[in-house]
Amino acid sequence: MRALYTASTGMAAQEMNVEIISNNIANMRTSGFKRQRAEFQDLLYESLRRVGSSSSDTGTVLPTGVDIGSGVKLVATPRVMSQGSVAATEKPYDIAIRGEGFFQVNLPDGTTAYTRDGSFELDPNGQLVTADGYVVAPGITVPANALSVAISATGEVEATIQGQTATQNLGQLQLARFMNKSGLEAKGDNLFLETPASGTPLVDIPGAEGFGSVLQSYLEQSNVNAVTEISDLIAAQRAYEMNSKVVSSADQMLQASAAMMR
Repeated sequence: MRALYTASTGMAAQEMNVEIISNNIANMRTSGFKRQRAEFQDLLYESLRRVGSSSSDTGTVLPTGVDIGSGVKLVATPRVMSQGSVAATEKPYDIAIRGEGFFQVNLPDGTTAYTRDGSFELDPNGQLVTADGYVVAPGITVPANALSVAISATGEVEATIQGQTATQNLGQLQLARFMNKSGLEAKGDNLFLETPASGTPLVDIPGAEGFGSVLQSYLEQSNVNAVTEISDLIAAQRAYEMNSKVVSSADQMLQASAAMMR
């Protein structure tokens, strides 16, 4: 019976939907995390009476047809790249982006990754790095005798040096943005990679036209909304249960048909 297969596709789709929702909820406290949502499409149809086909020799046509669908499929899990709230951390090397843009990170294999997670630290050489030790491009090195570091909204990094009255410029942070942010590939570790779908990055300083500004001693929080995720989870659960009911009903109908043959 066709209904068994059709309902099974619905159950499989809602199972994947729950997996996506569970990942969103699991990352509610992940800095810079962007939630995903599931997008579905219906499967192919079998046309038993094609709409618009001729219904008589006089040229009349069918105003409606008979099409039987075969279920549903998951086609995409795009990320919702909306701004997350920013929270104060009191750490001088925590940096939040308010607006468009990603920090650039140099990976060990020479490729560039992109992140909204600005929870940075200093390595033994004084370089600004991620929590995994990857250097933040274009490369900022803080001298060992620096008393404090200030990062402006436009990404200019300055240090107060022991024994000096004037501050020392350490460099300029840059941001990258993409025409299609949802086309970035999630690598894990709060990193994204460029893809043909995302397009090539546009790089400029924070505060430039089309780019956001940065906030020192702040971190961008996840954009996951707990209430929305729980309501989506309940809806997915109900849809799964309804599809399972279809399977049970189709099984009972098959049993009834088999009993009639005895």
